[in-house]
Amino acid sequence: MRQQTHMACTSIMVGKKAAMDGVNYIARNEDNFVANWPKRFFVQPAVSGRHETYTSPYNKLSVELPETGYRYTSSPDANQDEGWYEEDGINEKNVGMSATESVTANEKVLAYDPLIENGVAEDSITTLVLPYINSAREGVKYLGDLIAKYGSTESNGVEFFDEDEIWYMELATGHHWVAIRIPDDCYVVAANQIGIEDIDFNDPENYMWSDGIQEFVSEHDLNPDLNGWNFRHIFGTSTKQDRHYNTPRVWYGQKVLNPSIEQDPESDDLPFLRKPEKKISVEDIQYILASHYNETKFDPIGSGSEEDKKRYRAISLSRTANSHILQLRDSKKVAANAIEWKALGIPSFTPYVPFFTNADDIDESYSYVPEKLDLKSAYWLYESLSMIVESHYSEFATANLDYQKELASWSRRKIAAVDKETANMTGQKLADYLTEQNHQIAKHFNDTTKAHLADLITQGTELSKLTFKMDPNL
Repeated sequence: MRQQTHMACTSIMVGKKAAMDGVNYIARNEDNFVANWPKRFFVQPAVSGRHETYTSPYNKLSVELPETGYRYTSSPDANQDEGWYEEDGINEKNVGMSATESVTANEKVLAYDPLIENGVAEDSITTLVLPYINSAREGVKYLGDLIAKYGSTESNGVEFFDEDEIWYMELATGHHWVAIRIPDDCYVVAANQIGIEDIDFNDPENYMWSDGIQEFVSEHDLNPDLNGWNFRHIFGTSTKQDRHYNTPRVWYGQKVLNPSIEQDPESDDLPFLRKPEKKISVEDIQYILASHYNETKFDPIGSGSEEDKKRYRAISLSRTANSHILQLRDSKKVAANAIEWKALGIPSFTPYVPFFTNADDIDESYSYVPEKLDLKSAYWLYESLSMIVESHYSEFATANLDYQKELASWSRRKIAAVDKETANMTGQKLADYLTEQNHQIAKHFNDTTKAHLADLITQGTELSKLTFKMDPNL
């Protein structure tokens, strides 16, 4: 079976009662196995009267598409030879998803329900689901039906949300999966490992599952627990790789949001659901997705020992292709309620740019992604900034953090101004206005970033090791 290249991500979900602004969030770093993996970001238009079959470039899955589909934001690979990998977005019905958080099922469950080579894989999930769903709950059911019909090629976690609910779905084997509604007062940090724990089969309002999953587990004697039905224990893994590659990221996210709780970064028992000690802001989510064990001895660019700095895989990486935070505000209070925050490059060094998704376009700088560096491309602009900052991190870190904070403050002011202007807008007038605002936002961030980049390069000319000053005593 072919190995997917998009399988190293970190996801965050925040329920509306756990959020400072009282709204739902889903977020993820899309990571790859190589650092240079260009991404585009644009709006897919609505379709009607279509008669078309989708065929995956990755594994040749073939699915007849519905005749009609909603408009939605999309973040595909710039080069789609290996698949579309649209990854994340919000559709015109204000339903969003992020797919996928790659996970691994254990050999026992895969023995009896192996993955399907030509089934539904990460490259196809967003494409086959997001344009056709009207709620987060419907998203789980829609994807579940696809898995029942075609099978799953990979073990994956998928986030769905709308204004009311967040659902997290874990596809474990070729045909078996579970999903949980994230409680409004909880958050989740997931990191390439099956995380969902107890399933209450008497509570279909808060849990969903594949047909026959209980019988499958019982028939093959797959439950290791004396009591209960824990999906993580039955379908998940507990390996050395988990304890160095996966669980430390969950540990750090929970450390940030629950600092008073002491936990072992290599623990197999970190809880899937947590209630935060204080309400969570969008900046908190950004901080976690941009983090690298900051202020701990495990920080790869910190002051710990060389052994500790290499001990755990960090959340933010050079191979983070796109980091996104999807935010759904109350549509009864604001017209421009759906926002997709996008960070390209290494999110440790680049800002999160807020774009309104109820629009017809993002910006040309986000859809233009040539093979080689061109600063007219947002992807290459932020990749360049990341490389410059990390190359002289100790000298540039403070200025770079100031740049990010100023743009974060500007974003809040811009969103507030847009909310005021769109208070009475609807329909195409609203879409046209938000499209123009997306262009303005992109231009402000691009111009500010180019100025920051110029300042850093100018300062960097004085940091070369190829310099010499004559000692006056010579």
